[in-house]
Amino acid sequence: MAVGIESINAYVGRASLGVRDLFAARGLDPARMGNLMMERKSVNLPNEDPVTNGVNAARPLVEALTPAERDAIELVVVGTESGLDFGKPISTYIHEHLGLSRRCRSFEVKHACYGGTAALQTAAAIVAGRPGARALVIATDAASVAARDTYWEPSQGAGAVAMIVGDRPDVLDLDPGANGFHSHEVMDTLRPRPDLEAGSSDLSVLSYMNCLEETWRDYSARVGGADIVDSFGHLVLHTPFAGMVRGAHRTLLRRHKRAAPADIDRDFDARVAVSLRFCQQVGNVYSAALYLALCSLLSHADLRRPERIGLFSYGSGCASEFYSGVVTPASSAAVAARGIGAAIDDRYALAMDEYELVSDLSLHRMCGVRDHEYDVTPYEAVYRKQFEGRSLLVLDRVENFHRRYRWS
Repeated sequence: MAVGIESINAYVGRASLGVRDLFAARGLDPARMGNLMMERKSVNLPNEDPVTNGVNAARPLVEALTPAERDAIELVVVGTESGLDFGKPISTYIHEHLGLSRRCRSFEVKHACYGGTAALQTAAAIVAGRPGARALVIATDAASVAARDTYWEPSQGAGAVAMIVGDRPDVLDLDPGANGFHSHEVMDTLRPRPDLEAGSSDLSVLSYMNCLEETWRDYSARVGGADIVDSFGHLVLHTPFAGMVRGAHRTLLRRHKRAAPADIDRDFDARVAVSLRFCQQVGNVYSAALYLALCSLLSHADLRRPERIGLFSYGSGCASEFYSGVVTPASSAAVAARGIGAAIDDRYALAMDEYELVSDLSLHRMCGVRDHEYDVTPYEAVYRKQFEGRSLLVLDRVENFHRRYRWS
């Protein structure tokens, strides 16, 4: 039985900041912008969190289902590295605000940016062999606001990608058993406190590159005749920032195809570049970054026939996986109907003083907050323009650690 992604949608936030503006304000070296290949980054307002991001990504998918199809959702699994409690999963909030059946599994998974793939592969394994059963998979994250005045800050984004997984995989038909894995202990990036992202960017890049090569080696050992160029119409790689993907692609083709620089550049433009367009405008959405890249591919690639794509997922710490599946022109049509590009264009462009304000106030939406009311007055202009009357979920208050939400 086929299994994979039946539908997909991204929530890219309602506000953004220009990366060039941030470089100038922070006094960062503009020569490093070329390596980032970033243009803008999405920014959550103080009354947004991973729950609101996830619900706002998933709601259009759930509302498009018939009542019978909605009741067939037997699993809600959320991948995130922005959890809000050491015990209670955010999947319970998401399940509640989407009005799903209580005859349902619900849990949260964590492994840095690999969390979205862990959620997807778990869901696919659970619903496989159960005709008509579905799972709702959500990868949702929000950057810490404590990385200001660092080179991490320009790449940090916010948002979520939601996927319905089942036996009618109109978006991505997963290749069964076609997976390569590589995991080991490394302290490359971490979040030891809710208000802190730490680690070594150089070590993270090295670990990512090593894992890409090792997962591809494992995949090709399991899948006879697999070739990194000939087997895949496109490649979609985890995208902390677009420049990292470009470097990883270059290294992979040098080592496994002995390709010349000009050939590598042509291959990048033909098979990889379109997957980066949304990521260059949104930034690193952590557990959702690979799946935002998938949305970008399906929104921009000229798919005229079914083709196999290769996907690489990496999570610091670390875990990684190379896997594959088949997409079709119908996949592109399904994603185009979601209007993700239009949503990116519709974000409010924050000035630097507005960005600093919402960043300061966002400390109150993180893990560990006991009591707080989220007054939108300090950023009322942004809220009224981007949220009011749009029926988006927002954080209203926290009462004795219990988060209360409302529709805008």
